[in-house]
Amino acid sequence: MKKLTERLKAFFLNIYNGALRSREVRKLIIWSKRLKLPGFDRVPLYDVIVFFIKGIQKGAITNRAAALSFNFFLAIFPAIIFFFSLIPYIPIENFQDSLLNLLEDFIPNQAYAAVEDTLFDIVKRPRGNLLSIGFIMAMFFATNSITSLMEAFNQTYHSIESRSAFRQRLVAIGLVFLLSFLVIIAIALITFGPVVLNWLQTHNLLTDKLTLFMLSAGKWLITLALLFFAFSTLFYFGPSRNMKFRFISAGSTLTTLLFIAASVGFNFYVNNFAKYNSLYGSIGTLIIFMLWIYFNAIIILVGFELNASISVAGRERGTR
Repeated sequence: MKKLTERLKAFFLNIYNGALRSREVRKLIIWSKRLKLPGFDRVPLYDVIVFFIKGIQKGAITNRAAALSFNFFLAIFPAIIFFFSLIPYIPIENFQDSLLNLLEDFIPNQAYAAVEDTLFDIVKRPRGNLLSIGFIMAMFFATNSITSLMEAFNQTYHSIESRSAFRQRLVAIGLVFLLSFLVIIAIALITFGPVVLNWLQTHNLLTDKLTLFMLSAGKWLITLALLFFAFSTLFYFGPSRNMKFRFISAGSTLTTLLFIAASVGFNFYVNNFAKYNSLYGSIGTLIIFMLWIYFNAIIILVGFELNASISVAGRERGTR
C-alpha cells in the first residue's frame, strides 16, 4: 500500500511539473497574478487560489463538516417543534396548508414522506405545552450548533479562536435570533406572496402579466437575498475578530450559489436516481437528510475558507 501511494504521488508530481513547463500554463499563471476579481480586496486571483488550496488541504474540511452537520442535525428538530408549535395559533386562512406545500417543494420527496404525518399533526393541532419545552430545547441546541460553526470557522488553517467561551455563547444566541428572524421573513414572503398577488388580481389592481411575473419572481429574489444576508452574517460575526472580512464578501456569494446548486442537484438525484429507501428501509430518509446537511456544511466551510484565503493573502502582500 505504501509503495502504491508513493507511485501515485510520483505520477501526479510528474503531471504537475509537466504542466508547469507548458507555455499555456505559464501564461495562465502570469494572467492570474494580474487578475483582481471584485470582492477579492485587490488581491490577485493567483494568491487567493494558493492560500485557498492550502486551506482546503490542511484545514480538515470534511472532519469539521462532519462535526458541524451532527450539531446542525441535533438543532433542527427542536427548532422545528418550537416554530411549528406556533403555527396553529396563526389566525390566517390556509396558512398551515401553504406552509406544508412549501416544505414539500423544498425537502426531497423521500425525506418529506417520512415526516409528513408528524408535521401535519404539529401544524394543525395547538399544543401549548410544547411551546415552553420546545423553546428551551431549540435555544440550547441552536446555540450549540452556532458555537460549533464558530469553532469550525476558527479551526481553519489560517486562524484560531481568541474569544472566551462565554462571549462565544452570547454571540451564538444573537445569531440564533437574527437567523430565526430571517427564516420567518423568508417563509412569510413565500407563503403570503401568492395570497397578496391573488388579492390584487381579484380586485383588478394588478392586470399586467409582465408586472405579475416580475412580482412573482421578486419573492424568490428577495428570499435569495435573505439567504445571502444570512451567510454574510455568519461569516462576519462567526469567526474570531482577528480575521476581518467584508460583510458582503466573495465567500458569501460562493456559498449562496453552491448552496442553491447543491440543494437542487441533490433533490434531483435523490428523486430520480438514489434508492435509499429500498436499500435501507425507513432509516434511508435519515441518511438522505444527514447527507444533505453534511454537503451544505462543507459548502459553508468552503465559502469561509475563500474569505480566509483572501484575508491572509492580502495580509501577506502587505508585509512584503
